[in-house]
Amino acid sequence: MLNIIWLLLILGGVLVAGLSGQVEVVTDAAMTSARLAVEFVLGYMGIITFWVGLMKVAEESGLVRSLAGLMRPVVGLLFPSLPRDHPAVGAILMNLSANLLGVGSAATPLGLKAMEELQKLNDDRETASDAMCTFLALNTSSVTLIPVSVIGIRAAAGSADPAEIVGTTIFATSCSTLVALSLDYLFRRLGQRRGGGSRCS
Repeated sequence: MLNIIWLLLILGGVLVAGLSGQVEVVTDAAMTSARLAVEFVLGYMGIITFWVGLMKVAEESGLVRSLAGLMRPVVGLLFPSLPRDHPAVGAILMNLSANLLGVGSAATPLGLKAMEELQKLNDDRETASDAMCTFLALNTSSVTLIPVSVIGIRAAAGSADPAEIVGTTIFATSCSTLVALSLDYLFRRLGQRRGGGSRCS
Protein backbone atom coordinates (compact mmCIF):
# COMPACT_ATOMS: atom_id res chain seq x y z
CA MET A 1 0.00 0.00 0.00
CA LEU A 2 2.82 2.37 0.88
CA ASN A 3 4.45 1.75 -2.50
CA ILE A 4 1.23 2.75 -4.23
CA ILE A 5 1.04 5.97 -2.21
CA TRP A 6 4.64 6.90 -3.11
CA LEU A 7 3.97 6.08 -6.77
CA LEU A 8 0.89 8.32 -6.81
CA LEU A 9 2.84 11.15 -5.18
CA ILE A 10 5.64 10.90 -7.73
CA LEU A 11 3.30 10.65 -10.70
CA GLY A 12 1.21 13.53 -9.34
CA GLY A 13 4.32 15.71 -9.03
CA VAL A 14 5.46 14.90 -12.57
CA LEU A 15 1.95 15.55 -13.91
CA VAL A 16 1.67 18.94 -12.19
CA ALA A 17 5.17 19.91 -13.35
CA GLY A 18 4.29 18.89 -16.92
CA LEU A 19 1.01 20.81 -16.93
CA SER A 20 2.71 23.93 -15.56
CA GLY A 21 5.63 23.69 -18.01
CA GLN A 22 8.25 23.16 -15.30
CA VAL A 23 9.45 19.60 -15.93
CA GLU A 24 13.06 20.71 -15.38
CA VAL A 25 12.18 21.45 -11.73
CA VAL A 26 11.35 17.77 -11.19
CA THR A 27 14.65 16.71 -12.78
CA ASP A 28 16.65 19.18 -10.68
CA ALA A 29 14.84 18.12 -7.51
CA ALA A 30 15.48 14.43 -8.24
CA MET A 31 19.20 14.98 -8.78
CA THR A 32 19.56 17.22 -5.73
CA SER A 33 17.64 14.79 -3.53
CA ALA A 34 19.77 11.86 -4.72
CA ARG A 35 22.97 13.74 -3.84
CA LEU A 36 21.62 14.80 -0.44
CA ALA A 37 20.48 11.24 0.29
CA VAL A 38 23.96 9.85 -0.32
CA GLU A 39 25.56 12.55 1.84
CA PHE A 40 23.00 11.96 4.59
CA VAL A 41 23.45 8.18 4.60
CA LEU A 42 27.25 8.42 4.70
CA GLY A 43 27.12 10.89 7.58
CA TYR A 44 24.55 8.80 9.40
CA MET A 45 26.60 5.62 8.97
CA GLY A 46 29.63 7.22 10.59
CA ILE A 47 27.67 8.44 13.60
CA ILE A 48 25.79 5.19 14.07
CA THR A 49 29.04 3.22 13.79
CA PHE A 50 30.49 5.36 16.56
CA TRP A 51 27.50 4.88 18.87
CA VAL A 52 27.12 1.17 18.17
CA GLY A 53 30.85 0.79 18.87
CA LEU A 54 30.40 2.68 22.12
CA MET A 55 27.51 0.42 23.08
CA LYS A 56 29.62 -2.62 22.19
CA VAL A 57 32.24 -1.35 24.64
CA ALA A 58 29.46 -0.97 27.21
CA GLU A 59 28.38 -4.54 26.51
CA GLU A 60 31.91 -5.93 26.75
CA SER A 61 32.60 -3.98 29.94
CA GLY A 62 29.56 -5.53 31.59
CA LEU A 63 27.39 -2.40 31.66
CA VAL A 64 24.56 -4.09 29.74
CA ARG A 65 24.66 -7.09 32.05
CA SER A 66 24.67 -4.77 35.06
CA LEU A 67 21.56 -3.05 33.71
CA ALA A 68 20.01 -6.47 33.15
CA GLY A 69 20.77 -7.38 36.76
CA LEU A 70 19.14 -4.18 38.01
CA MET A 71 16.01 -4.90 35.97
CA ARG A 72 15.68 -8.55 37.03
CA PRO A 73 13.24 -7.77 39.91
CA VAL A 74 11.09 -5.71 37.53
CA VAL A 75 10.98 -8.55 35.01
CA GLY A 76 10.00 -10.96 37.79
CA LEU A 77 7.12 -8.65 38.70
CA LEU A 78 5.94 -8.19 35.10
CA PHE A 79 6.29 -11.86 34.15
CA PRO A 80 5.13 -13.82 37.22
CA SER A 81 4.45 -16.96 35.16
CA LEU A 82 8.08 -17.31 34.02
CA PRO A 83 10.42 -19.63 35.94
CA ARG A 84 13.18 -17.52 37.49
CA ASP A 85 16.07 -19.21 35.67
CA HIS A 86 14.37 -19.81 32.32
CA PRO A 87 16.35 -18.68 29.22
CA ALA A 88 13.44 -16.40 28.29
CA VAL A 89 14.21 -14.22 31.33
CA GLY A 90 17.80 -13.68 30.18
CA ALA A 91 16.71 -12.84 26.63
CA ILE A 92 14.08 -10.39 27.91
CA LEU A 93 16.62 -8.70 30.18
CA MET A 94 19.18 -8.32 27.41
CA ASN A 95 16.52 -7.00 25.01
CA LEU A 96 15.33 -4.40 27.51
CA SER A 97 18.92 -3.38 28.27
CA ALA A 98 19.66 -2.87 24.57
CA ASN A 99 16.46 -0.84 24.15
CA LEU A 100 17.36 1.18 27.24
CA LEU A 101 20.67 2.11 25.61
CA GLY A 102 18.94 2.90 22.31
CA VAL A 103 20.55 0.14 20.26
CA GLY A 104 17.53 -1.15 18.36
CA SER A 105 19.64 -3.19 15.94
CA ALA A 106 20.97 -5.22 18.86
CA ALA A 107 17.58 -5.40 20.60
CA THR A 108 15.77 -6.97 17.63
CA PRO A 109 17.51 -10.38 17.59
CA LEU A 110 17.31 -10.50 21.39
CA GLY A 111 13.58 -9.81 21.15
CA LEU A 112 13.13 -12.62 18.64
CA LYS A 113 15.09 -14.95 20.92
CA ALA A 114 12.90 -13.94 23.87
CA MET A 115 9.73 -14.67 21.88
CA GLU A 116 11.15 -18.03 20.81
CA GLU A 117 11.85 -18.96 24.43
CA LEU A 118 8.42 -17.71 25.56
CA GLN A 119 6.78 -19.84 22.88
CA LYS A 120 8.41 -22.93 24.40
CA LEU A 121 6.41 -22.24 27.57
CA ASN A 122 3.19 -21.68 25.64
CA ASP A 123 0.80 -24.63 25.47
CA ASP A 124 -1.24 -23.07 22.66
CA ARG A 125 0.87 -22.84 19.50
CA GLU A 126 -1.72 -20.71 17.70
CA THR A 127 -2.30 -18.05 20.37
CA ALA A 128 0.12 -15.75 22.15
CA SER A 129 0.48 -16.21 25.89
CA ASP A 130 0.04 -13.46 28.47
CA ALA A 131 3.82 -13.29 28.89
CA MET A 132 4.29 -12.87 25.14
CA CYS A 133 1.73 -10.05 25.04
CA THR A 134 3.38 -8.31 27.99
CA PHE A 135 6.80 -8.59 26.38
CA LEU A 136 5.48 -7.25 23.09
CA ALA A 137 3.95 -4.24 24.85
CA LEU A 138 7.14 -3.63 26.83
CA ASN A 139 9.47 -4.06 23.86
CA THR A 140 7.60 -1.74 21.51
CA SER A 141 7.25 1.01 24.14
CA SER A 142 10.58 0.55 25.90
CA VAL A 143 12.14 3.36 27.92
CA THR A 144 15.17 4.73 26.06
CA LEU A 145 17.96 6.62 27.81
CA ILE A 146 20.15 7.29 24.77
CA PRO A 147 18.25 7.47 21.43
CA VAL A 148 21.26 6.54 19.30
CA SER A 149 19.43 6.34 15.96
CA VAL A 150 17.64 9.68 16.37
CA ILE A 151 20.83 11.40 17.51
CA GLY A 152 22.57 10.02 14.44
CA ILE A 153 19.83 11.24 12.10
CA ARG A 154 19.84 14.70 13.68
CA ALA A 155 23.62 14.95 13.46
CA ALA A 156 23.62 13.85 9.82
CA ALA A 157 20.95 16.45 9.07
CA GLY A 158 23.19 19.18 10.50
CA SER A 159 21.55 19.74 13.88
CA ALA A 160 23.42 22.19 16.11
CA ASP A 161 22.80 19.99 19.16
CA PRO A 162 21.84 16.44 18.10
CA ALA A 163 21.69 15.13 21.67
CA GLU A 164 19.31 17.76 23.02
CA ILE A 165 16.38 15.36 22.55
CA VAL A 166 17.68 12.96 25.23
CA GLY A 167 15.54 14.47 28.00
CA THR A 168 12.35 14.57 25.97
CA THR A 169 13.02 11.04 24.70
CA ILE A 170 13.31 9.71 28.24
CA PHE A 171 10.06 11.46 29.17
CA ALA A 172 8.17 10.30 26.06
CA THR A 173 9.34 6.68 26.24
CA SER A 174 8.61 6.57 29.98
CA CYS A 175 5.05 7.72 29.27
CA SER A 176 4.64 5.20 26.44
CA THR A 177 5.90 2.36 28.65
CA LEU A 178 3.58 3.37 31.48
CA VAL A 179 0.59 3.44 29.12
CA ALA A 180 1.56 0.13 27.48
CA LEU A 181 1.97 -1.68 30.81
CA SER A 182 -1.25 -0.17 32.16
CA LEU A 183 -3.21 -1.35 29.11
CA ASP A 184 -1.49 -4.73 29.30
CA TYR A 185 -2.62 -5.10 32.92
CA LEU A 186 -6.14 -3.92 32.08
CA PHE A 187 -6.53 -6.34 29.17
CA ARG A 188 -5.11 -9.16 31.26
CA ARG A 189 -7.73 -8.56 33.95
CA LEU A 190 -10.50 -8.34 31.32
CA GLY A 191 -9.27 -11.59 29.78
CA GLN A 192 -9.36 -13.32 33.17
CA ARG A 193 -12.93 -12.15 33.77
CA ARG A 194 -14.02 -13.48 30.39
CA GLY A 195 -12.49 -16.84 31.13
CA GLY A 196 -9.08 -16.63 29.46
CA GLY A 197 -7.96 -16.10 25.92
CA SER A 198 -5.02 -14.17 24.57
CA ARG A 199 -5.01 -10.39 24.54
CA CYS A 200 -2.91 -10.43 21.38
CA SER A 201 -5.18 -12.57 19.20
